[in-house]
Amino acid sequence: MKIIMLSYYIRIICFSSEKLIYHEALIIQHSWLRGDFMADFSEGKIIEYLQKIMDSKFARFIMKNMSEPKKIQKALAIYAGVEEPSSIKEKLHASIVAKAIEKSADMFNAKPEDIKNFLKDSYIRKGFSVIIRGIAEYGITKPQRLSAPFMVVWDFTKQCNLKCKHCYANATPYPAPDELSLEQRYEVVDQLDEAGVAAISFSGGEPLINKDFWPVAEYASKKGFYLSVATNGTLISEEVAKRLKKIGIRYVEISIDGPTADIHDSFRGIKGAFDRAINGIKNAKEAGLEVGIATTATHHNLDMIPDIVKLARDLNVDRLIVFNFIPTGRGKEIVKDDLSPEEREKLMEYLHSEWEKGKMQIFSTCPAYARVSLNSVMEKKGHKVSPTHFADFELPEEMLGAGKVLAEFIGGCGAGRIYCSIEHNGDIQPCVFIPIKVGNVIKDGFQNVWDNSEVFKILRDRDAENYACSKCPYRYVCGGCRARSYAYYGNLVSPDPGCIIMKDEWEKILKRENVLSQ
Repeated sequence: MKIIMLSYYIRIICFSSEKLIYHEALIIQHSWLRGDFMADFSEGKIIEYLQKIMDSKFARFIMKNMSEPKKIQKALAIYAGVEEPSSIKEKLHASIVAKAIEKSADMFNAKPEDIKNFLKDSYIRKGFSVIIRGIAEYGITKPQRLSAPFMVVWDFTKQCNLKCKHCYANATPYPAPDELSLEQRYEVVDQLDEAGVAAISFSGGEPLINKDFWPVAEYASKKGFYLSVATNGTLISEEVAKRLKKIGIRYVEISIDGPTADIHDSFRGIKGAFDRAINGIKNAKEAGLEVGIATTATHHNLDMIPDIVKLARDLNVDRLIVFNFIPTGRGKEIVKDDLSPEEREKLMEYLHSEWEKGKMQIFSTCPAYARVSLNSVMEKKGHKVSPTHFADFELPEEMLGAGKVLAEFIGGCGAGRIYCSIEHNGDIQPCVFIPIKVGNVIKDGFQNVWDNSEVFKILRDRDAENYACSKCPYRYVCGGCRARSYAYYGNLVSPDPGCIIMKDEWEKILKRENVLSQ
């Protein structure tokens, strides 16, 4: 799963039937929200406050009346001064939003002008609308249920120029015969826009190898999405980097699986891949793009993670994401390289300690990283929490209670909840690492699948009796990696055998794998 970040803080904006009863729970890292936000709120008060507001029939009526993504986005755009109202109703909606935001600005020590500037970004407005609609439709839930995913990872093509050992997509040197046409790809973008999705991450295969990537990415940029590209980096020349910046790509994530050419190239299957990827990173930085390094932690490179961290810092990248190994696709052939629960726990503690040093974000796609980072904060060993692998916030001591609420709101594993994936042929999956087709964008409609998929409903219920983590105190914060559960057991609600709390499950897996290999 190659993904962009959305860093968040929960922001509560309310207005009562006589005054203001508007809630926004979007979480967006920004300097004017740091420090004073929610300083006087305990965990219990926050939950009580949210539930009290959301029980108001008038609040629900107003929010549902504005619950279409375009209506909310338009009201925010009018308030931010980037669009004009085209009707009295739009003017009224914008007025309600303005009063709600400015009423709450004093509460959070935020200046309305700063908020307006922030909302000038269409991606931010899309994100706000997803939260508002989710709360209007479902109320306050743990984790929060959303009316659309924040972000979709789009495996744009099966074609790739490398032969990576752990490739979840089983990529090939050629495009798959059932890949979408250019017009169908435009339709995918249109449907995601109508649903209110805030961000698209182009992945693959290698997205930059496909000729349709450029017109589709430019089309999506004009629709106001936050756009990122997950790539092996080998095709990012100076000219390509400049072109990416020009068409509206904001973030490029480049895979590096070792600190040296020998290690990286052996894993990626092509000699010279490392040097070309490093050049790609440098070219992307020079073009003004945000850049991240992605690495998958296995026994192949575990001892070299500190060297990869150093390399990332030396290259001055914005973030490092260490991916949880999932034995799917070609990864099924290297199960023996998976980490034990103890190794994974030690790795996450190390990554969090390095992140606390500052200057570079360091995430892990393992949902337990939320638990590790939250416990570190609660034990006053740090201040940074990663509630999911593309989000972070920093908490002063007086806000530690709020940290748990924020983490539970976002909810760790995001498969089928805050994000999903689309395959090269339009098939929709909960996650790129969970090869379960739940529908097809072209044939079934994206919003229809998001709302009605039984698989998605299973992934959104952390309290189900048959859910392996249902009794765990961290089930809302983490939830276990559902992709690893499915890969090892063929069941989405089974244990995550990589979890330190479930370490006995890993021993069972090892015994099973030994039997199968004999």
